[in-house]
Amino acid sequence: MLKTIYHYRGFIICSIKRDFQSRYQTSMLGALWLVLQPLAMILVYTLVFSQVMKARMSDSTGSFAYSIYLCSGVLTWGLFTEILDKSRGVFINNANLIKKISFPKICLPIIVIASAILKFLIIFSLFIIFLIFTGNFPGWLILSMIPVILIQITFAAGLGMIFGVMNVFFRDVGQFVGVLLQFWFTPIVYVLNSLPRWAHKILMYNPLARLMQSYQGIFAYHKMPDWVSLMPVVGLAIVFCIYGFVLFRRHAAEMVDEL
Repeated sequence: MLKTIYHYRGFIICSIKRDFQSRYQTSMLGALWLVLQPLAMILVYTLVFSQVMKARMSDSTGSFAYSIYLCSGVLTWGLFTEILDKSRGVFINNANLIKKISFPKICLPIIVIASAILKFLIIFSLFIIFLIFTGNFPGWLILSMIPVILIQITFAAGLGMIFGVMNVFFRDVGQFVGVLLQFWFTPIVYVLNSLPRWAHKILMYNPLARLMQSYQGIFAYHKMPDWVSLMPVVGLAIVFCIYGFVLFRRHAAEMVDEL
């Protein structure tokens, strides 16, 4: 399979380029929308929660503390939702390619993941520039973000593969993913330390809460992630990837008939 992916590397690269071109080539501002959309969302949430509701981080006094806390969660959350949202319909939306016998179907999830990572790197680089100019860059601690984001990508890829295959046979799965993402978004906006202990414990059952808390700890508090608390997420990511791969291999032929 790895040889097949390498053999089709040109197709994968061209598909990623085509995805970006089809998104922005017909708009007047072009790829600038890639920056404007998340920026507008961050400004709205920052205004509502840090000004109108007077939300404050009790253990941080910096003027940009809550904005950094919010950005580190929203931007990394965007990577997760991009992978999961595109993966749920990746086989349905590319039915014409899947019906070709010689086409390796495994290339489709790879294209989705690679496109999402590239988009994230462009947006997140602006956040890094903001941190540098405001004097809030975490220094070498930023390297601890690498294993956390690898866990998140693995988690999203495995779950996305499962939903993508299931959505071919049960179209309700695609609608379920949208509802699930709304529930998972909760820990990003609220400062977990400011919540009651019982609410904090409930939210920590959300695997995304553990990941987001790691990012927010790095950028807002300049502290290392709690690797022990991330171990359950690592386990889930591995299980999802294995199960998603097995599900894909087992039903690849049936997907062609269904589509």
